[in-house]
Amino acid sequence: MPESATQQVLDVRAGLAHALGAAQSALDTARDRHLAAVERRNRVAAAAEAQKVRLAVERDTRLRDIDHQHHDDLAALAGAAADAGRRGAPGAAGAPWSSWAPTPGVGAAEVRVGRLLLPYEGEVPALVPLLDRGHVVVRGDAAASDEVVAGLLLRALGTTAPGTVRLTGYDPEQLGGGLAGFAGLATAGVLTFAGPGALGALLDELVDHVRRINETVLAGEHPSLGALADATGRRPEPWRVAVLLGGGHGDELSRKERGHLDRLLRTGAACGVHLVLRGVAVPQPPAGVEVIDAARDGTARLSGCGDLPVRLDEGPPPALVTATSRRIAEQVAAGPRPVALDTLLPDEEWREHSATGLSAPLGDGPHGTPVTVTLSDYPPHALIAGPSGTGKTNLIYAWIGALAARYSPAELAFYLLDFKEGVSFARFAPGRRDPSWLPHVRLVGVNVNTDREFGLALLRFLGAELRRRADAAKRHEVTNLAELRAEDPDGHWPRIVAVVDEFQVLLAGRDALAAEAVDLLEDLARRGRSQGIHLILASQDVSGIEALWGRPALVAQFSLRIALPRARRVLAETNPAADALPRFHAVVNADSGALEANRVVRVPAAGDREQWSALQHRLWRRRPPELSAPRLFDGDVVPRLADSPDFARLAPAPTVPAPVVLLGETIDVAARSARTVLRRAPGRNLAVLGTRVDEACAVLGTAARALAAQYPPGAARFSVACLDPDATAAVDALRPHLPEDSGWYGPDSVGWLLDDAAEAADADLAAVRPHFLFLYAVDAAPGGARTAERLRRILRQGPERRIHVLGWWRGAALLRETLGGQGSRTDAIGAWVALDVHGSELAPYYPGAGAPVWYPRPWRALHFDRSVHRGAEVIIPYGAP
Repeated sequence: MPESATQQVLDVRAGLAHALGAAQSALDTARDRHLAAVERRNRVAAAAEAQKVRLAVERDTRLRDIDHQHHDDLAALAGAAADAGRRGAPGAAGAPWSSWAPTPGVGAAEVRVGRLLLPYEGEVPALVPLLDRGHVVVRGDAAASDEVVAGLLLRALGTTAPGTVRLTGYDPEQLGGGLAGFAGLATAGVLTFAGPGALGALLDELVDHVRRINETVLAGEHPSLGALADATGRRPEPWRVAVLLGGGHGDELSRKERGHLDRLLRTGAACGVHLVLRGVAVPQPPAGVEVIDAARDGTARLSGCGDLPVRLDEGPPPALVTATSRRIAEQVAAGPRPVALDTLLPDEEWREHSATGLSAPLGDGPHGTPVTVTLSDYPPHALIAGPSGTGKTNLIYAWIGALAARYSPAELAFYLLDFKEGVSFARFAPGRRDPSWLPHVRLVGVNVNTDREFGLALLRFLGAELRRRADAAKRHEVTNLAELRAEDPDGHWPRIVAVVDEFQVLLAGRDALAAEAVDLLEDLARRGRSQGIHLILASQDVSGIEALWGRPALVAQFSLRIALPRARRVLAETNPAADALPRFHAVVNADSGALEANRVVRVPAAGDREQWSALQHRLWRRRPPELSAPRLFDGDVVPRLADSPDFARLAPAPTVPAPVVLLGETIDVAARSARTVLRRAPGRNLAVLGTRVDEACAVLGTAARALAAQYPPGAARFSVACLDPDATAAVDALRPHLPEDSGWYGPDSVGWLLDDAAEAADADLAAVRPHFLFLYAVDAAPGGARTAERLRRILRQGPERRIHVLGWWRGAALLRETLGGQGSRTDAIGAWVALDVHGSELAPYYPGAGAPVWYPRPWRALHFDRSVHRGAEVIIPYGAP
């Protein structure tokens, strides 16, 4: 048992020793593992720390890369924005004021107001849309807002062609002072002001303008004027920019005005109407309205830029605004350059027929389409008005050219008369440098400002033509030209267009000539329409023509009215369309000037001589071979006897029962010589009256040459007495044109001539051959009463004996003394030519109780032959051969 216990103890001890050994071994193993774990933990911690450092480095590197990329991206975006800004606002739309200059036609839809405040070395412009895009509302600091408005307006004006932006200012607080720098535009109508209390009327007018654009211009074919301009290449209407500078009062607008303002903000931009508002509240701006909140420090917030801050530009320098406004006004007043004449010409010339009327384009309208003008039964006649320098002559040229290119001379004939000093119509007739003429032209009258008689002669000629056509219409039982041409296809019935420029000269004064001219005009205007005779009357101002007063029926016949810029009274009193027209534009109205019938036309440059010459030469080469050159009457040119058709027809004949005396050229449509026939009858003598030596000698020289041309050598006796030394040169120049056996006398020998002629006048039988006495300065003949008595015998008895006196008296009273003084009979002088003698002095030699209306003028004379004339006629003495 003890052994067992001992054994047990030993076993226990052995077990404990073994357990202790195992525990120690386990402890050692655990310690080893612990040390390994600690070492491993230390290694992990060291690795983690190293990783943390590496990640931090990578993070910092990445953040730096991101920062660099962000900066680069921001710079790229800012650069792109800057480039886009420069492209969006080129030229005057975005240039700095230091180098700013107008750049018309750049077509910028946005304009610069400042720059975006970005972390970017360059500059990014802050732009706002305006023309064709929207409206601008400026709020905040008043001074900064005024500068923004001035900049907007100047940039809008500088990027468009002069006159294509029209400004209207409403400034009740400063009475226009807020736009004072732009005042120069008002002279050309580019800027107008609406006074205090006129805001409602202004908004009404703008709303009506938008409605008109939508109804008549866009007409559902285009969404906006900008789209129309892109499609057609031409803008039909100017932009309208209304600048409303309110006082910032909330109750400033009435309900109606607020409604109009809202409508304009929604629909105006598409129709070219834009609002720039400052101090006018817009509680809820619709789309298309840019809002600028300007601060006193020069910064601003733009609704189109989001939260990006903006530094506003300073306002334009006042001197720049003033100079630009003045220059634009001058350019608007000068007008745009016109298009070429070729734009009016047809593809094929002379293809139209005029039976029912004459139609041709006068230019192009706002849409770029031709504006056609017609002369027919309605409208039959035209009235053109325009102050000097507005293009009236150019318009007439364009109309003539467009018609002449469409209608052949068989379809159209022109009669052209210009009463102003100048040769505007001379180009249509052959000249020294250019032998061509416009084949349609039958008559050209130029420089006739002092020859009103020529205008009357034209009206008389047209009246006779009207009667001829009316008689033909009766014979064919028709009522108008179209029917007459159908019934008489072989007849020559072109439409006649008579153009009278400055026609008020013809109707000036209250004399018999003006009265007859108005009567003829009224008859032609009333009856000419049906017979194809059309009148075009042009004047600088039709308001002061007294002869038309009280003649509403006459004026009413001219239903086609054409008004050039600033023309007065040609349109209806309520039609101001001509007031704001630019140069080379006109209002064409076929309804007597009624406002609703207006058509605006841009007239081509038809006055260019090179272009016109090309057209005229082309038509001239196509003229019919039988067509003769037109009659050219130039009031400044002295006619020559050698050019007279009547003189050319004179030829020697075996017997001349009634010799013809030519005196000068009549002021008539036909190139006709004034004449007096020296029959064997009492009183067939000629007296030339006046003190102008050259003209008196010209008349007597013409008479002598005409008589000499009718007789073979020796068939007539010519005696010439020169009693005034000043006439010696003219008498000597006459010698080669008279027969060799002519007699030449002076003061010392004229008595022999008078004795011989008086004896022959007393004879029972007529002279074997006619005897013509040409007495220069009869009143200077020596011999006193004896000479006067012999002259009276010759004058009274000579014509029946074939002795005729053609004498020059240097005054009407001196002739009366030759005839026997006051109370003596004057029928011994059957014909006379008065030079610088007033009409009242001619009463004794004129039939009836009155005297002829005659006011002397250079190189004109008054001719009267009691055997053929009811009244005296004005003639032009022939000049030197």
